[in-house]
Amino acid sequence: MKLTRTTLSILCGLCISGTVLAAGGLDRERPLVATTDIVPMKEGPLGVVDVAPYDGVFPLTAIINKANHNINKVKVTVLGKGDKGIPISYDVGPQTINTHNGIPVFGLYPDYVNKVKVDWEEDGKPQTYTWSIYTAPVTMPVTGGQTTVLPDVEPVKVDDSLKNRLYLFNHIVGTAKNGHIMHVKGGAANWDYTGINWISDTNGDVRWFMNVDKIRNPNDITRIGSMMSFHQVKDGNVIFGQGQRYYKYDFLGRNISDKRLPKGFIDFSHEIIETPNDTYLLRVAKEDYPLKDGYTINTVRDHILEVDKNGDTVDYWDLNTILDPFRDNVILAMDQGAVCLSVDTASSGKTITKEELALLPFGDVTGSGPGRNWAHVNSISYDARDDSIILSSRHQSAVIKIGRDKQVKWIIADPDGWKGDLAKKVLKPVDKSGKALKCEDHKCEGDFDWTWTQHTGYIVPSKSTNGKSVVTVFDNGDARGMEQPALPTMKYSRGVEFVVDEKNMTVYQSWEYGKERGFEWYSPITSVTQYRPETKTMFMYSATAGMTGTEPLVSVLNEVKDGTQDVMLELKVRSNRPTMLGYRSSIVDPTLMFKK
Repeated sequence: MKLTRTTLSILCGLCISGTVLAAGGLDRERPLVATTDIVPMKEGPLGVVDVAPYDGVFPLTAIINKANHNINKVKVTVLGKGDKGIPISYDVGPQTINTHNGIPVFGLYPDYVNKVKVDWEEDGKPQTYTWSIYTAPVTMPVTGGQTTVLPDVEPVKVDDSLKNRLYLFNHIVGTAKNGHIMHVKGGAANWDYTGINWISDTNGDVRWFMNVDKIRNPNDITRIGSMMSFHQVKDGNVIFGQGQRYYKYDFLGRNISDKRLPKGFIDFSHEIIETPNDTYLLRVAKEDYPLKDGYTINTVRDHILEVDKNGDTVDYWDLNTILDPFRDNVILAMDQGAVCLSVDTASSGKTITKEELALLPFGDVTGSGPGRNWAHVNSISYDARDDSIILSSRHQSAVIKIGRDKQVKWIIADPDGWKGDLAKKVLKPVDKSGKALKCEDHKCEGDFDWTWTQHTGYIVPSKSTNGKSVVTVFDNGDARGMEQPALPTMKYSRGVEFVVDEKNMTVYQSWEYGKERGFEWYSPITSVTQYRPETKTMFMYSATAGMTGTEPLVSVLNEVKDGTQDVMLELKVRSNRPTMLGYRSSIVDPTLMFKK
């Protein structure tokens, strides 16, 4: 076949990789000559630019193909948009260049011709070039009442020292095609909410988002569920879980790991973390859990699973046998209008009676005993000093440390309702000098308070020494004092830091923030508090602040100088639809992503 210039132009235009593969189809006697009517395949001194390179999973990324150039000492800077735009800059290591066959570009603005400056060396000579890379607009699932494609991130205050922060927001939304479905056999539930996941800079500009339709499949029970617990791990990549699976991706969208939960375990949600032992800890449930009289049930949010990088089960913690699944006094005091992801405005402010509790069916409902949501573990932390885990159990209003031997070491919680050996593990409140505080009717003297229906209980390794554990908690505050207040607007949430003396079995409250902000900062569910050693700040996301069930919420993200009330950063995240819930936010660092 003889190729005309017109035919050759069409073939090159269709060939996005820059190479025509047509076995036996080219005229070997006639050389291919570049002409002005051939579509250009690249810009600049290297190879083609591949936008959204890995199946479009993370659309605001690109790879500049190295085109067999021997490049090293690479530095990428995505220039800020306009006069006040924030640049994103990072180094790229040789292993990363070889993995992607080019230079990774992260942090592009959507629907914009981005300017990407790259500095590198080739054959010992410094090189620099600025690419122009256009990316498409953000696309997200659309639901009723929606007003914009993504929530609006409004900077209220940004200290110069935090200006270059990037925040990954993990929100979820119900759609007409999903919602609350029961797992097979009527046990635990898969909350099949759609993930709305994106990264914002401190200007509020979108710099990354996830195309969830590339991962989630509503017709496959193993690929539905709420995407939760996005953590950038030590190698710079991101892990998260969804229903019956858990994942690891790099920030360009390359799938590093996609695994189903091991047989016998079901219904991941809320937390997956990486340990220093190269294992993962996941909050899951157990399938076919034995009850009395030969019956079995699927449990609800009450097992911790440890797996290795191959997906093999290393260990697990069955909280039904470690704790007391029939301790129900917190559940009886909770606001039934907002329990986990279940938001029912008609039940706002109402509690449940013990008689009503006993009549509830098995499944993902508040209740006592295996097969009901009695524990609701929403975070896991790992203490490498003694190979223990620290859990936040919302429906016990307790932060609990448990050893590898499955024995409880200590409990931060109101002492009411704990029995036997567990009662001995409840820590006694003290002041800064170690003097015991007087407590009665679920309240203690001074500023000390227990944590109530909390989310996240994280160890602070850099502060935890000499038999003392420092733990940060987001104290949501529902059922505070084992009751509902006279008015809903009397509720408040806190970020709080506790110091646990493991030898003397005492707990001291060393810091809190949020109480003075009152109902405006109150989040009945979700949220996070975490100490950030690199900036010596407390990072907090009050993820469902202002939630009424009828109006879009206004989540609030803060970084507060450690040990003070000095707000260094505040972003308000204005939801774009009534059905959206904020789950968490986390900090991502581009300098960790591609350094290998």
